[in-house]
Amino acid sequence: MKMRKLGALGPEISALGYGAMSFADFYGKATEEGSHAILDMARDQGVTHIDTSNVYGMGQSESFIGSYLAANPGARDAFHIATKAGISKDASGNRCFDNSPAHFEAELDKSLKRLGVDHVDLYYCHRRQADIPIEDVTGTLDALRQKGKVKAIGFSEIAPSSLRRAAAVAHVDAVQSEYSLQTRFPELGLVQTCAELGTALVAFSPVGRGLLTDTPATAEKAAGLPFLRTNPRFQTPNLEANLEILKGFRALAAEMGEPTAALSIAWLLAQGEHIIPIPGTRHTAFFRDLVRGTELSLSADDLARIDAVLPVGWCHGDRYNADQWNGPERYC
Repeated sequence: MKMRKLGALGPEISALGYGAMSFADFYGKATEEGSHAILDMARDQGVTHIDTSNVYGMGQSESFIGSYLAANPGARDAFHIATKAGISKDASGNRCFDNSPAHFEAELDKSLKRLGVDHVDLYYCHRRQADIPIEDVTGTLDALRQKGKVKAIGFSEIAPSSLRRAAAVAHVDAVQSEYSLQTRFPELGLVQTCAELGTALVAFSPVGRGLLTDTPATAEKAAGLPFLRTNPRFQTPNLEANLEILKGFRALAAEMGEPTAALSIAWLLAQGEHIIPIPGTRHTAFFRDLVRGTELSLSADDLARIDAVLPVGWCHGDRYNADQWNGPERYC
């Protein structure tokens, strides 16, 4: 497994991480047994970075990781664990954001208990609360780092300008953002700002929620999953248009003798040494295809051929609908 530093000041972690939202029921029913099988494979393949959150399955993802660590003495040393907080519910049960110091520390303590550890290696602000300056949030996270409860800090879905403001207070080890061959807006400032400031860019949904694989979701499958059912890219006629375009990419991967998912990961890794993809899957066979991407070295000609079949802006539909855009910062 290739290794990459978690930002300029961080430890070396695997170039490919694992997105443990798949340990919740977001893309289909997850089981503890199946989740443990994925973690077994992660250890076998040298995947060290595991990314979870307090809200993934309302703690289920963290609990599955915790039960695995409890059942496998020594496994904690094999993993670099990231979790998040900042998404909450108001008195009426509506989604809201809480970036208060009390919320971050209370949720961290709950996460540590579910995980069965005394610290996490990376702690993110999952979503920003608009009326609290990011400088204050950075100070809150850095205070937890000073206490030893977290080793590194980060933000999810923030703008490059917000990263600069945060970095003026304390070093930001990682920023998490959706980034893939079908979602390339981070190239309009975030990729560059992270590199300049020594911040890792942790890329979630690097295979486009399954579209950039050999088994993309059909309209029937998308209709059965709440998030995909309402996501513009998976709705008619966008989905059908996207699947038609993606035939060329899958054909290119087949010509190269590689899984489409592997080619997607290899392309992303080629965009910068500070980029760390964190795909998720509930299936070990698919996980192996993702790991294969770290074993590929794409030439300039390979990258040009990929750009030819999937040029910037090819994807039909926005990456989020109006409700899903509640929280991420738009900057271009």
